[in-house]
This record gives sequence, C-alpha cells and structure tokens, in this order.
Amino acid sequence: MTATPDTEPPAGVHSLWRLRGYLRPHRLALAVMLGTALGGVAVSIAIPLVTKSLIDGPITDGELGPVLPLGLLVLALGVLEAALVFWRRWVQSNAVLGMETAMRRDLYARLQVLPMSFHSQWQSGQLLSRATTDMSAIRRFSGFGLLFLVINIVQVTAVTLVLLHLYWPLGLVVAATAAPIVWLSMRFEKRYVVVSRRVQDEQGDLATRAEEGAVGIRVIKSFGRTEHVSRQYEAAARSLHATSMDKVRLSARFWTFLEVIPNLAVVVVLLLGAIGVGTGKLSYGELVAFITLMLSLVWPVASLGVILAMAQEAMTSAARILEIYDTEPDIVGGDQVIEQPRGHLRFEHVDFAFPDAPDEPVLRDVNLDLAPGETLALVGATGTGKTILTALVPRLYDVTGGRITIDGVDVRDLDLDHLRTLVATAFEEPTLFSMSARENLTLGRADASDADIDEALDIAQAGFARDLPWGLDTRIGEQGMALSGGQRQRLALARAVLARPRVLVLDDTLSALDVHTEKLVEEALRRVLSETTGLVVAHRASTVLLADRVALIQDGTISHVGDHRELLATVPAYRELLAADSEHEAARP
Repeated sequence: MTATPDTEPPAGVHSLWRLRGYLRPHRLALAVMLGTALGGVAVSIAIPLVTKSLIDGPITDGELGPVLPLGLLVLALGVLEAALVFWRRWVQSNAVLGMETAMRRDLYARLQVLPMSFHSQWQSGQLLSRATTDMSAIRRFSGFGLLFLVINIVQVTAVTLVLLHLYWPLGLVVAATAAPIVWLSMRFEKRYVVVSRRVQDEQGDLATRAEEGAVGIRVIKSFGRTEHVSRQYEAAARSLHATSMDKVRLSARFWTFLEVIPNLAVVVVLLLGAIGVGTGKLSYGELVAFITLMLSLVWPVASLGVILAMAQEAMTSAARILEIYDTEPDIVGGDQVIEQPRGHLRFEHVDFAFPDAPDEPVLRDVNLDLAPGETLALVGATGTGKTILTALVPRLYDVTGGRITIDGVDVRDLDLDHLRTLVATAFEEPTLFSMSARENLTLGRADASDADIDEALDIAQAGFARDLPWGLDTRIGEQGMALSGGQRQRLALARAVLARPRVLVLDDTLSALDVHTEKLVEEALRRVLSETTGLVVAHRASTVLLADRVALIQDGTISHVGDHRELLATVPAYRELLAADSEHEAARP
C-alpha cells in the first residue's frame, strides 16, 4: 500500500526528531563521537598553522634547529588526527548499529500488535521495504550524515573565521561562497524530498510483486502466466528505474554545482593570494596556510550534497516508518484472567462490519450459546460470514455490536495473550513458517513434550511428519510449500490440538483431506472435542456429525439452531446446502 501520495512531502525533520528516543541509550557514545570529531577539526586546523610558523620562522630565517621539532609536531598532529578518526568510527558504528537493532525490534513488535484490519490494507512488500530499506537509510544518516553535517558546519565556520583573521579580503571570498550554496540547497531539498519518497514507495511496490511471484509460483506456472507476471514485474522495475534516474539527475546537477563553487574559490584565492604576496600584504607561510585551509574546505562543501541527499532519504524513511507507529491498534487487551477456564462461549447480539464499510454489516444480531465441552457446527453458504464469526473469538477482529464472552467474561476485557491461550484456531488456509515441523507444531505451546506432539500428530493424522528426511526437525520451506495442501492442513490442525485450548475453532480445516483421511481425523477429533468447546465451520455432512448442535447462518445472522437430523428434516435451506455439497463431493475424482 502506498500510504502517502507522491506529491506530499513527509514531515522531514519532525519525523527524525520523533525517533530521537533511540539515541538516548547511546548519549555517552554520541558525546565521545562529537568530542573526537571536534578534536579532529581542531587538529586539522592546527596543522596548517604550524606549517605557517615553520615556513615564516625557521625556513625564512635559515635556522635549521627548530625545523625538526616543528616537523615532528606536524607529524604528531597527523597521527593524532588519524587516531581520533579511528576511535570516532569505532564508537559510532557500535552506537548506530545498536540503535538500528532496537528500531528493527520495536518495528517488528509493533507489526505484531497491529490488528488484522491493518495488515489486510497494507501490501506486505511495503512493510518489508520499511523494515529493511528505510531502516538502512536511517542508519546511514545517523551513522554518517548527521555527524558529518555537524562536523562540516563547524569546520567551515571555524576555518572561515581563521581565514578572515589571516587575511580578511581572501576570507570574505571564502565566506561569500556560502550564499549560492544555501540558496541551491533549499531548492534541492524541496524537489529531492518528493522524488525520494516516490522512489521508496515504488521500491515497496516492487518488493510486493517479487514476494507475490515467489509465493504464488505454483499458480503462475499452472496457468502458464510466467511471461505475463514477468512483464508486470518489468514494468514496475522500469517505473522505479525512471524515477530513480530523475533522482540521480537532480542529485548530479546539485553535486556538480557544489564541486564548481569551491574550485572557483580556490582559483580566486590563488590569484588574490599571489597578488597579496607580491605587494607584501601576505607572507609565504600565510599563503601556504591559507591555501591549505581553503583546500580543507573543498570536501566539506562538496560532500554537502551527499549529506543532504542522505538526510532527505532518512527523513522520508522516518516518515514512512512513523506511519506504522502512528497507526493506533484498535484491538487492545484488558487485564482480566480466567483462573479456572471452563470454555463456556457465548455470542450475545453480535454485529460486525469492516471499518472501511461500516454501513454494510457482515454479521447481524448473532446469538449462540456453547456450553463447556459442547461442539457447534456452523453451516452456511459462501460469503455468509462464517469465517469472520470464528475470527471474532480470538479477537483477530472486534465486534462492532454486542459482545462475545468466555465463562461470562467479555473477551475484550481479557488479557490478549491469555485469551489466545484459551482459544486455538485451525484455518482453512493453513499458514506454516520456514522453520522445522517441530517448531511449527509448538508455535502455540512451547513447553509441549514429545509425547504431547506425538498425540497431536496422531489425532491430525499427520504422522507423515515423522517420515520427513530429518523427522520433525526437517525444515518444511516457506509457507510449507514442500508439503501438499492436505499435509499442511493436517500439520496446522495438529498445532491447534497441541495447544490444548479451552475453545477450539476449526475453520473448515478438513477441506483439503481425502475422504479416507478425513474419516480417520474425525474419529480422533471426537475425543478431543469431547474435552473442549468446539466451533466448527462445516460444509460436509460428515463434519457436521462431529457436532452436538448445528447453527445455520444466512445473510449474516443465525436463522436456525438445532440437531442435525432436526434441521435436515425441517429446514429446506439447510438440506439444500448439504445436498449441494454431497453432489460436489460425489463429482470429485
């Protein structure tokens, strides 16, 4: 998702200022960095002044005795400057990398806190771009640009004052070069911030296409759309290339101008300095010192373009990251904990509508009461709100009306971590991670024993995991792509069972299983469901038979609740749904 229009510049300095808290733990390191940097500036100014004294004193007077001590002093100052640079960079790298690590940790934690409504609106590539490219841009500026911006300003100011003291006409020439640089920098900043934001947003869009191409490679290949997707990616890459070239051209013009200004100033200083020496207003030592100091300003002035470009990218990155921090989570946990949970689940006049469509309710006045240990099958046509209803229990979304309670406590009053230990969900589309099968299984219960894992695998008929090349320690690839759909679904079911929740939500979890495996899983699930409260989204009659009662959902509300046989005999809509599913199953090879 491109969250900010290309034409709107970010809040620049304000954005970086709001991230200043990450620098506080490194205040001592920052003080050392600044101190060594200023010390280096002082040493770099001292070297030409000592050289001036050497030329105007012993060399001019023909006294060789003081030459060696003054030469050694210049050498010592050079070594000291190198040592200060080494010390500054070592301290600086440690502090900046620590800051970047803390920012990455907090950004990831923030993404975990934000609700599903946030993640459903943002492209994953945009989030990835913020967590990688934008973080790196902030680190580069914090570790290089910010410090050198201060150092260069101090150095330019101090050297200009020394030059004015040495010979004020030439000092005025140097000082006069500041005016065009300031004017140009202001123009550059306004244009660069816009194009920089556009580049970063397009990088996020390109990352999204790359990720979708990798995750959906099976679909792409099966439809023979490799060239089509490649063309889309190439078009996005070309767009990014064109925008990046606009950025490069803008920067090149600015940096070229900055290179020209100090070089012209050097030519003028050489000309006027030669005239000053010829008229006796300048000594040879003063001219050498003046030129040496003048040349020491070339890099600070020429690097201004790089530093300003780096600053603008960091400001844009900070603004993009703060868009995530500024998103307030609309699902916040309470502080209550159920000491001895029984799993009594109730839906009381529940309404739900998505935030972007508040006038189009998905659920209306849903009322259900599941006693501890009871299993309820939720049956309905596609798009009637079954999945949303199950997502409301662990608060992946929040109700917009009414309430859901567990053992009489509103789920919104429960601590979120506690709630999600009480409720476990196995989704129709299982999500597995690029870790071992064991780590995927124990995601909801880290302290599970081997016996517990074996029991969960047996219940879910997922014994195939033991036969993987390295058993349960086999990495199963990103999103479990090395497994079949049915295998992924069984592992996800085993994970939910292993969590030993008081409320088990199965969102059409058996849809990818063949009839024989489904029968075995259902037989094992009966024992599990007898010990926990179950909410099962069902399309097959065999799955419905797992439940004690059945609820028919139509147009976002519960129209009938009762025994399977009763509904089959008295509710035509229920009978038609199961009949249609039976016909579909019969048609499957």
